[in-house]
Amino acid sequence: MTQHPTPGADLDRILASARRLGVELDEADALQWLGAMAAADGDELVVDDATGVFGHRVSMLDFSPEDLAHFRAVGRLVGFDDAPGVETALALSGSAAQSKIQTYPGDCDYFERVNIIAPTREEACRRLAVLMREKALATLTGETYRLIEVKFGNYPRDLRRGERLCRGGTPIPWKPDEIQAGRLRGEGPGGEEVEVTWDEVALDPGWCKLDWVVADPVRRQVANASNMLDVTWEAPDGSITPLDGYLDPYFQEVYLEAESVPVFSKLARHVSPDALADYVAQLEREVRKYVAHEPRNYGKAAKRMYNVFRLSGRYEEAAFLRELFDEPTAVLYQVHAVLRTVEEAAEPGSAISLDTLLAQVDALILDVLRALEGPEEEEIVRLLLQLRDTLTREGQAGIRSTAVEAARERVINLVNNFFHDKLVGLPSIAAYLEEMSAAE
Repeated sequence: MTQHPTPGADLDRILASARRLGVELDEADALQWLGAMAAADGDELVVDDATGVFGHRVSMLDFSPEDLAHFRAVGRLVGFDDAPGVETALALSGSAAQSKIQTYPGDCDYFERVNIIAPTREEACRRLAVLMREKALATLTGETYRLIEVKFGNYPRDLRRGERLCRGGTPIPWKPDEIQAGRLRGEGPGGEEVEVTWDEVALDPGWCKLDWVVADPVRRQVANASNMLDVTWEAPDGSITPLDGYLDPYFQEVYLEAESVPVFSKLARHVSPDALADYVAQLEREVRKYVAHEPRNYGKAAKRMYNVFRLSGRYEEAAFLRELFDEPTAVLYQVHAVLRTVEEAAEPGSAISLDTLLAQVDALILDVLRALEGPEEEEIVRLLLQLRDTLTREGQAGIRSTAVEAARERVINLVNNFFHDKLVGLPSIAAYLEEMSAAE
């Protein structure tokens, strides 16, 4: 078994660093977490009997059931139902799965394992194409939701869509009207019109993901909700084949229903023995992307670094990052995400109520007032008030978009400065960031 430093020794170093950097740290919580992590060797699956949720032991340490009813309600919108020949297991992922420490999450991310039992791979792919289109058409718009986009299939050839060149073999984002039509159009290399149909790309489903804006009328909030699918084909001989060529690991997921344990367990047996190392390597590629290239995003980098550190035994660094997510300035990360969501929820055709959108903007203004002071506070509040005004007037989409982009740019600069300054303040994390930047 791997030998780890004692939690007490780690905690002393974390406390010293936190005091020096002005980070408020809950000593008892940090010590409890360090002790639990030190005992969490192996790939143990933990089921919470009280709530029915389950996941990898390390993942479960960061999940709070406080908002479980809300997550399950949204899950009924974004999730797929079991059916003859279709088995599913829906989970929270991203910051939603870390609700104990992610006080200010960005979006509401879900992950779903969809196992299709069929005689052939082609039939499994065809079934998936039908399932995804039916789900999209059934959830186009309602009083509390609006479909934004679905990723399904890969471009069979290069084509231009508006000003954007889409390379063959890359994922296709479908807008609601294109899903309804079952086809999209673009221009080929010679300027000729090219049509791609939903059925045409079904046998190469690639990255499958659905995105919505969802509203909570009780909380008077809006959020982006996504469901990323990991689809497998189960052949008559019982063999399991991922339709995109890769079976995702389960190190950052919290599954919402204990009834999903059998299908999860069946699929988890086929996860590669190298899955943990591959997952950490994937996260580190994302860290490099966010810290070595413009536009830099140290908030997103910090969230991925936390998972790298907790999964690779660097518990001192992980415990320090846990505390950053609870700092008042970290709320700006959420403000940055929700600004985009408000704009999407206000687009023509949306049935989400104006009262909900106005209440959400008011909450963002209060968040900014609590987190900032001086010229930064005044500038961002001014832009948020301008955004609020556009919501109450007809024909203000252009002005609204300008206000949203300006506010998002100001906010992300403040988020970057906050996370950068705190990250480089801990020598071991500063060295890690240098290593990630140099690796490019």
